[in-house]
Amino acid sequence: MPGKIFYRERGKVGEGEKKPRFKLVAVSGVAIDIYAEHLRKKELEQIAKAAGAKLVLLEGGAKGSEAEVEVAEPPRGRKPRK
Repeated sequence: MPGKIFYRERGKVGEGEKKPRFKLVAVSGVAIDIYAEHLRKKELEQIAKAAGAKLVLLEGGAKGSEAEVEVAEPPRGRKPRK
């Protein structure tokens, strides 16, 4: 099974701007180090091809409507040292 590279479109970059439009979010099943914060689609495709991974675009929700996410409480016990 090939690895997966998850990415999303950045919100502050417009359609015609000459800035990278995508942000790498996660990598699964591929040993790879990424040093750039923002990437172009062609760059993502080249990285995926070289690593033998599949690109997965993460879909965003509607603007202003955040879905509720249930988060588990941390385990009780000793408090971590500072």
